[in-house]
Amino acid sequence: MCDYSLHAVASRPAQVAETLVSSKFQATTTRGFASPNDPQVAVCLRPGTEIAFETNVQKSGLLFRKDIGDRLARFRQIDLDQPMHHHDALEFSNGTIVLVTDLIPGQKATVLQLPANPLEQNVSKPQSAARHSFAQHT
Repeated sequence: MCDYSLHAVASRPAQVAETLVSSKFQATTTRGFASPNDPQVAVCLRPGTEIAFETNVQKSGLLFRKDIGDRLARFRQIDLDQPMHHHDALEFSNGTIVLVTDLIPGQKATVLQLPANPLEQNVSKPQSAARHSFAQHT
């Protein structure tokens, strides 16, 4: 997904094995992911997407950058009951949850795995029971 404030930015879904970069986008203060080859197009992750950063991840702190101490993360959305907040987040293997918009720009990650597509349920119409006519014998 791409956070609500990135809806004005061109976007596309992530692909397995591609490299992404934490990025700033024009006309918004929200950060997200982009391809190094197309930095103005937001690359959207689906919940459950697993990524690995090249180095330990850093996020913005009050005054300084904060090192998360981990490289492996799964994308998820948080605080969905609060519509005007950022929802896109990464949950790291050490349990730390970081909003994508808080990532320091320029960090590279590789998409390891996308979540499985939900199975389309084969909904078939119930078949009517065969009609049997019984002739009355007189």
